[in-house]
Amino acid sequence: MENAWWTFPENFEAPFVFLIDEAQEEQIFGHGDLYLRRIEVHSNTFIELESWFTASGQTRVTVVGPFRAKQWLMHMIWSLGSQEAHHHARGQEMLLRVQNQPLTRADLDDSLRVQAYDWGLSPVIRMKGTT
Repeated sequence: MENAWWTFPENFEAPFVFLIDEAQEEQIFGHGDLYLRRIEVHSNTFIELESWFTASGQTRVTVVGPFRAKQWLMHMIWSLGSQEAHHHARGQEMLLRVQNQPLTRADLDDSLRVQAYDWGLSPVIRMKGTT
């Protein structure tokens, strides 16, 4: 695995660190973190969960890996935590994808387009060959 993501030092710079509550942790990673390893493998990231980190029952999550993969996971988690039905549904779709298959370049590109649209950034990024 000469080109494995963990062989590039830049993938360990600027980890994404954030807090999630216990219910979110179980929703995303499963009871007893059943899906943690699968999500790591499918997203090409390393995820550290520190449940003991806060007294309020939140879990500190640290994610290292390629920037686009970290960004995709953040988008998924943000979407799952959204009170808006369409964002939450998108997060649920993303969660099922990363639990069941490796992310593709198309997944990462699609997430960027959706983020740009959702967050009001324009112009929306267009893929080569689309109208």
